[in-house]
Amino acid sequence: MRKIIAATFVSLDGVMQAPGGPEEDPVGGFEFGGWTFHYFDEVAGTAMEELFSKPFDLLLGRRTYDIFAAYWPYQKDSIADVFNPAIKYVATHRPDSLTWENTQSLGPDIVARLKEIKQEDGPDLLIQGSGDLIQTLLANGLIDEIRLMIFPLLLGKGKRLFGDNAVPAAFKLVKSQATTTGVIMATYERAGEIRTGSFAQQEPSQADLERRQNWK
Repeated sequence: MRKIIAATFVSLDGVMQAPGGPEEDPVGGFEFGGWTFHYFDEVAGTAMEELFSKPFDLLLGRRTYDIFAAYWPYQKDSIADVFNPAIKYVATHRPDSLTWENTQSLGPDIVARLKEIKQEDGPDLLIQGSGDLIQTLLANGLIDEIRLMIFPLLLGKGKRLFGDNAVPAAFKLVKSQATTTGVIMATYERAGEIRTGSFAQQEPSQADLERRQNWK
């Protein structure tokens, strides 16, 4: 079975908007486009090379597709060399406007189509950006792995990877590494449902009982 892997850059407060440059995605008055630039070092570069070294197809939301389709076909570097020939599966209501080579619309039922694709022969599916698509796939149990590069920044506002409507889920850390600039690179796999417990004493104090009552 093919895996779906979500790989993205996030700030400490979970913002994922416009990591690559000021003009990438200024929607909502976002002022910090390009916030990852000064944190890339040799360690991060090696990790990116490893991510893109294995065969993959791309899985993109429409906004991320538009950003990529306006950029990567016109570049000549190692990432362009793997992005351009890769099959691109796109969540979109405007399939007729998909012009990047080897691009396919996922159709009206994204979840059903991806369930089919996961069963087909082929490489793993790599999500870049595409926060809304990630939420949809998490809600339907379709993401197998999340790879985060967590940058030591608080951006305050902007599109977040996990918003208020994120679906509760547990993950386990399977790999982590830090760069020389303080970026944490972490790989997580799904680990079932959230389990809860309590550190409270078996016999709560009267003050604690009153506090609980007041907070109901």
